[in-house]
Amino acid sequence: MKVLVVGNGGREHALAWKLLQSPQIQQVVCVPGNGGTATLEHCQNLPLAVDDFEGMSRYALENGISLVVVGPEVPLAMGITDYLQSQGLMVFGPVRAGAQIEASKAWAKALMQEAGIPTAEAAVFTEAAAAKSYVKAQGIPIVVKADGLAAGKGVIVAGTLEQAENAIDAIFQGQFGSAGNFVVIEECLIGEEVSVLALTDGLTIRPLLPAQDHKRIGEGDTGENTGGMGAYAPAPIATPELMSRVQTEVLERAIACLRSRGIDYRGVLYAGLMIAPDGDLKVLEFNCRFGDPETQVILPLLDTPLEELILACVQQRLGEMPPITWKQGAAATVVAASGGYPGEYEKGKVITGIKEAEAAEVTVFHAGTKLNQQQQVVTDGGRVLNVTAIGKDFQEAIAQAYTGIKSLKFEGMYYRKDIGHRVLK
Repeated sequence: MKVLVVGNGGREHALAWKLLQSPQIQQVVCVPGNGGTATLEHCQNLPLAVDDFEGMSRYALENGISLVVVGPEVPLAMGITDYLQSQGLMVFGPVRAGAQIEASKAWAKALMQEAGIPTAEAAVFTEAAAAKSYVKAQGIPIVVKADGLAAGKGVIVAGTLEQAENAIDAIFQGQFGSAGNFVVIEECLIGEEVSVLALTDGLTIRPLLPAQDHKRIGEGDTGENTGGMGAYAPAPIATPELMSRVQTEVLERAIACLRSRGIDYRGVLYAGLMIAPDGDLKVLEFNCRFGDPETQVILPLLDTPLEELILACVQQRLGEMPPITWKQGAAATVVAASGGYPGEYEKGKVITGIKEAEAAEVTVFHAGTKLNQQQQVVTDGGRVLNVTAIGKDFQEAIAQAYTGIKSLKFEGMYYRKDIGHRVLK
């Protein structure tokens, strides 16, 4: 079986790596892929843009691709699944109508309210003056969000009125492009975040292991939001009792509401949750795809073959599948980022030490990398590499990941030294 994976990040490298562990998978083609997928055995990169639906379709039909797995949210929001399905291809990832659950925070908030899903109080605005008046009335702290897709960076937790007003201005003035046509302002929830990624065929929904991401650039969870600086799984805060509530109060209600709107949602439904100190849970956001870097700690622990689960979702027979099985232990990943990220950064820095890191029994998933003309791996993004380790417990997994990352070097490299600080306490 040949699979085409759409995307070029650490998540897509992890998907290709996991799929290729199955004897059923003959080859994976990544569009456009990165320096890691370029050097992965039985994997090749195809230099097409993620929005070149016609090019992908033609290649897949001419080369016997059985399944397309879509990694990033942007092509899903643009309708890649609708297009490829119209060409007769099997696609894992929701149709455009379903991808609105991530592509529009206002749309998702309305769906949560309709479905009775616990979430923060919020209001949606189309102009700055009304948004600022609302903030003054509500008080600080408060959360300001760009409505659309902003690569994980369109959420500002404002601790002062000035920060909130600056965030509103930045969004409406186009800092996040078309994501800033609307502003969503939410109450600021206090607690601990957890990511629950679930697989669904539109009828049945099954959660994967809960994970915890570290979104802030600075240690102690300080500084700007990023796409994620590290993660671990399974997150202990998501107890079996809590996961049972997530299943009934969040996941099943969301899928039922989507179905009531005539949306056949097949793929990943990712719920970003806030767990309050008293155990109360609320949904911060939904995403329509595998999380990054959560995927890089969830898939290494997955025992059930990934393609079996994906095919069951696409063919709407997930309810017939046996329970998902998992390896024992814990996984942790640490992100090596370019200097300056999440702001401006330089590309093209030569990376050394990958083989040495992998000799320390870690898996290095490439994110923002490519091969240059000399076939050297060089930086090509803000988040560059994910160093992932599995251990019998969190202490072992985290220590192993940090042992591995110390072998890596490129100019300006930055990583947080405190990934997993909550579980290590």
